[in-house]
Amino acid sequence: MAVVSLRKVEKTYPNGFKAVHGVDLEVRDGEFMVFVGPSGCAKSTLLRMVAGLESITGGELRIGDRAVNDLPPKARGIAMVFQNYALYPHMTVYENLAFGLRLSKTPKAELDQRVRHAAKLLEMEHLLERYPKQLSGGQAQRVAVGRAIVKKPEVFLFDEPLSNLDAKLRAAMRVRLTELHRSLRDAGQPATTIYVTHDQVEAMTMGERICVLKAGVIQQVDTPTALYDRPANAFVASFIGSPEMNIVKARVDGGAVQLGERSLPLPAGRFQPVQGEVQFGLRPEHITLQPSPASTEVQGVLRFCEHMGAEVFVYFDVGSQAFSARIPAELGAHLTTQPRGSQLDLHFQMQHAHLFAPDDIGLSLLA
Repeated sequence: MAVVSLRKVEKTYPNGFKAVHGVDLEVRDGEFMVFVGPSGCAKSTLLRMVAGLESITGGELRIGDRAVNDLPPKARGIAMVFQNYALYPHMTVYENLAFGLRLSKTPKAELDQRVRHAAKLLEMEHLLERYPKQLSGGQAQRVAVGRAIVKKPEVFLFDEPLSNLDAKLRAAMRVRLTELHRSLRDAGQPATTIYVTHDQVEAMTMGERICVLKAGVIQQVDTPTALYDRPANAFVASFIGSPEMNIVKARVDGGAVQLGERSLPLPAGRFQPVQGEVQFGLRPEHITLQPSPASTEVQGVLRFCEHMGAEVFVYFDVGSQAFSARIPAELGAHLTTQPRGSQLDLHFQMQHAHLFAPDDIGLSLLA
């Protein structure tokens, strides 16, 4: 296993475009780290720099105790799983798994042991004699992961490996990959993992820590729970969570948020001292139909509802500001039959409110 350290790492292309801006990050030994962010945020570029597939134009990259800036990919002790599985169509699953070991002249007995061990871990022993064209998408993905496992690398790198699968299979493979990482680590095998995705659900369910990126700059690195509960800025708050956090322009005056004509008292001690313009945030699950001791009643105008099975997503306006709420189906199912424009009595759970600075960065104002 190995620590991956990025120190002031930069990437500037020949045309002058700077894709990565001085990234400082340490991926701990044996950790499952997820890079997440919108398209174009440089998460895949950063991963490819770790892999040696993109050159580094500034800073230092270390894997374990070695600086690897100038080392070729094969000398870095990494194994990478790509979005397209890149299996050799004329080889069986066994031959695909064994190919890299044969190139490195691994003894036949050890090669066979490694291949069969990886096949057992991934529950694909019955697939070893099949060819890629005979595999489903999920099976092909497992072969690609197995090809990484047999190399026994210091670091696993995954570049959106589930994006070609349907929703049900993606959910199953999230569990499989997470369990695989933990079982390898528990067995004392190399398990440091960097996983790239644009899907924040994947990030939240798989990552032990998550690195949120925007335009080649790290916005926050933390555990899924910390990112959700204490986002560093408005971008992280809006990116993590589904539906995303409600974030609207407002004013703070006399210890209360002024939202249109409504005054919403702020809980004491939750925020830094602030007056004037802010961005007010509240997650959809913290807007309810029933009052609680710390809630404030707000009147809204219904726009539409989405029945999601166990929950109903309710979209409504407060004045000119758009909001969404996440209501348990047993409480909110009746709203799906209400006409657009219906008046709603809602309750904002202000003990869960967030305030952000009014500028573009939107730093959190939590105390």
